[in-house]
Amino acid sequence: MKILVLGGTWFLGRAVAQAALDRGWSVTAFNRGRSGTAPQGTREIHGDRTLAEDLSALAQHGPWDAVIDTSASELAPRNVLAGAKALEPVAGKYVYISTVNAYRGWPNEPLTESSEVLDGPPDADADYGRLPANWDGPDWYYGRQKAGAERASLAAFGEERVSILRPGVILGPGEYVGRLPWWLRRAEKGGAILAPGDPEKSIQPVDVRDVAAFALDQAVTAGGGAFNVTAPVGRETMGGFLTACVEVTGGAGHLVWAPDALLVESGVQQWTELPLWRTHAGVWNIDSSGAQAAGLRCRPLADTVAATWEWMQGGGTPVEHPRWAEHGISMAKETEILVRLKA
Repeated sequence: MKILVLGGTWFLGRAVAQAALDRGWSVTAFNRGRSGTAPQGTREIHGDRTLAEDLSALAQHGPWDAVIDTSASELAPRNVLAGAKALEPVAGKYVYISTVNAYRGWPNEPLTESSEVLDGPPDADADYGRLPANWDGPDWYYGRQKAGAERASLAAFGEERVSILRPGVILGPGEYVGRLPWWLRRAEKGGAILAPGDPEKSIQPVDVRDVAAFALDQAVTAGGGAFNVTAPVGRETMGGFLTACVEVTGGAGHLVWAPDALLVESGVQQWTELPLWRTHAGVWNIDSSGAQAAGLRCRPLADTVAATWEWMQGGGTPVEHPRWAEHGISMAKETEILVRLKA
């Protein structure tokens, strides 16, 4: 197999490139060359996806059996469309990494692959879907952009040559968002650790290496389709996740569980101050049975925790990204809530 990875130097893109090399495939990575490095053995081509001349030059390096698009998270649909059109004559299949945010019902409703996808035309620019300053409803901007990008890949390659992957939360070695690394560093500090909500609550993070493997499987699979890429509902819990964080970092801390209502009353920012905690009914209720039937295999979350800690202890550093600073509750605020729990 000869594949082109759009990206290849960050978290998921790098995992895809490495997994493909491990399979003995020929891997080309196209990126701007500004951050991160592709795995050794990858042929790198530098360029900007938003420039027609760079896309035209890239196409001259084909053909490829498949394109795996891991770097479109901040691109407008029209840019994805232009890139897909430029590559369609020299590629067999297109695997587009989208997100569950593309669904209108996320995170408020349970989801399946048949759930309604947000509006978003394939030629939309970066302003499409922006919400007014006083908007207090769902933030659909990012989801609309990703939904439009999905349609862009389909418009260029056709339904039979496109696989759309919609992950929820991706964790694992190389994570740049900072969710799991924050919990690991907090567990390492020890003491009483504020744990959010119900320890038996199901959560569905997926390991970056498992997403990469499934993307490569889709690259060689005839036909297209859309797949939710998450761990099975009910298999993993918040309690199991945080216990694994405590154990792998030496077991110096102990978890103190706070009810959702108390955290909300205390003004804890969901999803960021205590990463992965969110009270919305659909956030961890995503049916991924279609992907599992198509070959998705999700390793235990405790394995992801251990591998990430090993990466961190080995000096692993993520690509710098502003989202890292968004995560984590201050020690003062955590202590204040722990005092309330004792009272």
